[in-house]
Amino acid sequence: MQPGIITQRIAFAMMLKSRLRILLLFPALSLLILSACNRDPATSWQGYAEGEYVYVAAQRSGRLLEMAVRKGETVNAGTPLFRLDPEPEATAVAEAQQRLEQAGFRRDDLGSGERPSEIAALQAQREQARVARDLAQKELIRQESLFAENVTSRELLDRSRAAAQQTAAVVAELDARLTTARLGGRIGQRQALSAEAAALGEALRQAEWHLSQKSPTAPQSGLVFDTLFEVGELIPSGTPVVILLPETGRKARFYVPEPQLAGLHPGDKVMLRFDGGELPATISFISPQAEYTPPVIYSSDTRSKLVYLVEARPDPAGAARLKPGQPLEVTPQ
Repeated sequence: MQPGIITQRIAFAMMLKSRLRILLLFPALSLLILSACNRDPATSWQGYAEGEYVYVAAQRSGRLLEMAVRKGETVNAGTPLFRLDPEPEATAVAEAQQRLEQAGFRRDDLGSGERPSEIAALQAQREQARVARDLAQKELIRQESLFAENVTSRELLDRSRAAAQQTAAVVAELDARLTTARLGGRIGQRQALSAEAAALGEALRQAEWHLSQKSPTAPQSGLVFDTLFEVGELIPSGTPVVILLPETGRKARFYVPEPQLAGLHPGDKVMLRFDGGELPATISFISPQAEYTPPVIYSSDTRSKLVYLVEARPDPAGAARLKPGQPLEVTPQ
C-alpha cells in the first residue's frame, strides 16, 4: 500500500469519528430542548456514550505477515495483535549475541593466564637455570678456597663470582616470568574487556527490544474496534494497525444548562439510563466553556440557553455495556 493511501485511510477514519461527534451533538441538543418542554429540566440531561480508542502501531516498519485478531473480537492485555517481518531486526539480534560471546571469551582467556604448555616451558627453563646456579655457586666456593691457598689466580675467582651472580639473576628472572604468566592479563585490560562486554550486553537488549516491536501486544483488555491493514501490506513505522476500545475506555458526554451547572461538581454521582438498562457513573470533567453560544449579548434572559459539556465515567464493572454513540439520559443521584 502506498504511503499516500495509508495517510488517506487514517485521515478518513479520523474524519468519520469527528463527524460522528457532530451528528451526535445535534440530537443531544434537540433532545435537551424537547426535555425542557416535557419535563422538569432539573431531573435529567441528554447525552451519548463515547469511546476512547487506543491506536496500536509498530515502532519499526515491515511487511505484515500475520493479523492475529479480528474486528469485533475481545482480547486480554498482552494478547498478540499482529506480526511484521522480523528482518533485519532478527539478524541484528543474532549478531549482537555473537559479539557478546566473543567479548566473554576474550575476557575469560585474558583472566586465565598463559596456556599450560607455555607455563610448562617456563618451568623447565627455570629448572635448568637453578641447576646452572647451583653449579656456579659450588665453583665459586671451590675457587675461593683455592685462592686462599694461593693455588688459583684472582681472575679465575672473579669469573666464578660473576658466573654465580649471573645464574642467580637468570633464576630470579624466570621466577618472575612464571608468576606473571599465572596471573593473566593486567587489571586495566580485564576492566576494559568487562566494560566492553557490558556495552555489548546493552546493545543486545536494544536489538531484542527492536525485534519485539515487530510483534505488538494489546496494552490493555478491550474490544478490537477495527483493523486497518491486510496481510502482505507494507506498514510504515508508527502507523496504527489495530484500533482497540478498552473496557474502561467508555464515558458519557451530556449537556447541562447554565442555571443547573452550579449544582454539579467533579466526583458527583449520576445515573446513566439507556435502552435496556442503567449504570451508575461519576462526573470526571465539567467544561469551562459553553458548547453552544447564542449570537446575542449575555443577559439574565439569554444565559439559560447556554449548555456546558459534562463527562462522567461509569463504574468499571459495567462500562462495557455502553456502546459508542449510544443515546443516554443522565439523572443526578
